[in-house]
Amino acid sequence: MTREAGAALWGAGHEVVVSDLYAMGFNPISDRRNFVTIHNSDSLRQQAEETYASEQDGFAPDIKVEMDKLFWCDALIFQFPLWWFGLPAILKGWVDRVFAMGRIYGGGRFYDHGVFAGKRAMCSVTIGGSAPLYSEHGLNGPISSILFPINHGIFFFTGFTVIEPFLVYAPARLSQQDREDCLKRYRERVLALASAPILSFPKLADYDERRILKTTARAISDEPSTNADHAPS
Repeated sequence: MTREAGAALWGAGHEVVVSDLYAMGFNPISDRRNFVTIHNSDSLRQQAEETYASEQDGFAPDIKVEMDKLFWCDALIFQFPLWWFGLPAILKGWVDRVFAMGRIYGGGRFYDHGVFAGKRAMCSVTIGGSAPLYSEHGLNGPISSILFPINHGIFFFTGFTVIEPFLVYAPARLSQQDREDCLKRYRERVLALASAPILSFPKLADYDERRILKTTARAISDEPSTNADHAPS
């Protein structure tokens, strides 16, 4: 699928950069090797070190080059097999190290005010089980809920507009014709990233300064008091 996407995009004149984490031997473990600077040598507080590294250009080279790719791209695709209802460890470790406080989020830069506002992101996922297992009433639960921590908690949290995921169920059991059909649909999807359907999430403007949904806050304030001290005599 990655090869097909790259060929389609290159053929259409787009620039494409692929981070093949396994081929790169990317280290998914987040520790002091994330940094070439040290904010506090006595204890490692991840976010404090990330903030300091953001101020001092102190990220390790392997992290910095991945950050640069994020700021360069117009669209980001996570291509992965669903693994224990989430991201494979190497990709989750990539997020843990690369999506650093100070550089990627923080200081009020989150959700629709995030640093990647104006960019698009999409999950392209191969799933071992069949579609009914991941339906609304399926045994494994809806795939939308399983992917929510990625679509909402990683992509949207950092400002991306989130494209509806491209899903391939039970690829190992597909016929050759079905595989070819999936790849054809995927080529069509990646060539339409700029106009593909998107997921809708609440905006910061929908919430008050306490991060309470404004309609909920109004409903609470309009409720009559049940405190006996304020009951009429």
